[in-house]
Order: sequence, then C-alpha cells, then structure tokens
Amino acid sequence: MNTSEKYLRPDVIQQVARLDLRAKFIVEGFLTGLHGSPFQGFSVEFSEHRKYVAGDDLKDLDWNVYAKTGKYYVKKYKAETNMTGYLVMDLSKSMAYTYRQQLTKFEYGISLAAALAYLMIHQQDPVGLVTFDTELRTVLPPKSKRTQLGTMLSVLSNLKPTGDTNIAHALFQMASLTRSKSLVMLFSDLLTDPEPVIKSLYRLRHAGHEVILFHILDEAEVTFPFTGLVEFEDPESLDTLELDARGIRNEYLDGMNEFRAKYKRECGLANVDYVPMDTSVNFDKALLDYLILRQRRFT
Repeated sequence: MNTSEKYLRPDVIQQVARLDLRAKFIVEGFLTGLHGSPFQGFSVEFSEHRKYVAGDDLKDLDWNVYAKTGKYYVKKYKAETNMTGYLVMDLSKSMAYTYRQQLTKFEYGISLAAALAYLMIHQQDPVGLVTFDTELRTVLPPKSKRTQLGTMLSVLSNLKPTGDTNIAHALFQMASLTRSKSLVMLFSDLLTDPEPVIKSLYRLRHAGHEVILFHILDEAEVTFPFTGLVEFEDPESLDTLELDARGIRNEYLDGMNEFRAKYKRECGLANVDYVPMDTSVNFDKALLDYLILRQRRFT
C-alpha cells in the first residue's frame, strides 16, 4: 500500500479530521479571547532607543521615556523574521499508558502538537515534525504552507509508541539538525534518567534555540490512586513487580514531586519553558492556560 492510499483509508481520514477539529477549536478559541501571537517575543526583538527624528512612525514613540525625561525617543527593533518551530514527539512505549482517561499520554501529546502546528501555520510560521525513540525516526522539514498541516496531521495520526527511548541522544541529534535558531517543542513523559536530558536541554539553549518542554504524565502517575497488592509492569522492559501500593504511596509521591521539581528548577536555570501536564486536565484547557501565561510574559 503506498503512502497516499494509507492516508486515504476511512479510519485514517477520521483520525485526521478529529485532530484537525481539535486543533481548530483550540486556536480559534485562543485567538478570539486574545489579540496577537502567543509566540510573540521571538520574531520581533527589542533592541534599543534612539532620538525621534521627523518622519519616524509615531506609533514607535516610547511614552514611558517621554514621561520620565520630557524627550521623544523611539524604540528600535531588530528585523522581524518568522520563527521556525519543531514538534518533537517521544515514541517510547511508556507513552501508550492510560489508567482511566480517554487519551493515553501519547494521544494527549499528539493533540497538543496538532493544535500548535495549526497555530503556527495560522501565523505563517514554518513548523516541522520530528519523532524519536532511541534515534530520530521521522523528520518532516519545517514549512509554513497550508498543505503542511495536512501532511503533519496524517503523520501524527499514524504514529504509535514503539519501545525503548533515548531522549538525550534525540535532543543531541536535534541540536545538530537545526542550523538556524528555532523553537523546539518536546512532548514526553521523561521517564528516564533526568541528568542526560537536562544536559541536552542546555545544549539546545546554548545553540540559541528556544525550548518548550511539555512534560506529559498520566493522572495515575501523578496521584497514585492504587490500593492493596498491585502488579506494576515496566512498559519497555516488561519486568513486573508486585507491591503493596498503600505502603509505598507516600514514598512514590515524594519521588514524583521531586522528579518534577528537578525539571522545573533546571529548566528555570536554562531558560527553558517547563510545562507539567497530566491527562486528567483536558488538553485544550492545559494548552490555553500555558499559552495565555506565555503571552503575558511578552506583552
């Protein structure tokens, strides 16, 4: 079966249509409530002031400076350019987990990615897609054409979590792949040793990239609602362990809270946007809350 036939299968068309509708719903709802881009602050960067001269656009006058000095100054900006975005999806098998929510972590991440792709293309910003497990698997180069959205949604709707993952290595490859400064949006449960991942985040920032880390966990991973004897299975190694859930609950929650706090702390130091999410919160609300906070930082 060739690629076009695969994408034209009724079940695939249905999946893509659902993703597209979700994406439109979020973006249009966001743009109705707010003016301007939630990604503003990337494409137009404030540079310095200079004295007003005849012919300057009056809208560039800085009235705060005038109020303090009584003199007219205009804001100078560096040239406006489009922000290139990369959606980076973790294909680890642990992302397929759900306890009782409708969406798995993976489906939750795909829904977020679809909405962000729609938003960036709506703003005519080029956006691409990268998927990875132990290596980069899919690399869809960034484009801002409307047809890019259909291509991305087709790819997203066919993705499946596969097995082992190496987030740090994938980010290392991303740093080599992206020559120009870009916006890297990573979707992962981060269920691996954090130290190498954090080093890779620093590497991306050192290269000049903006990074948003969407840390997606299942509701059960965050709240640990289990009681009695429970058999836990590692989704990647398939090792099992039977434990008294009540007896380890406090220890588990302390460990999970510290795990998330570590990422929040290190991302703050690296100037990476850390966005903790769990699947009990509707993905559209979680994304809108984040975008609103982000926009406020740049206005």
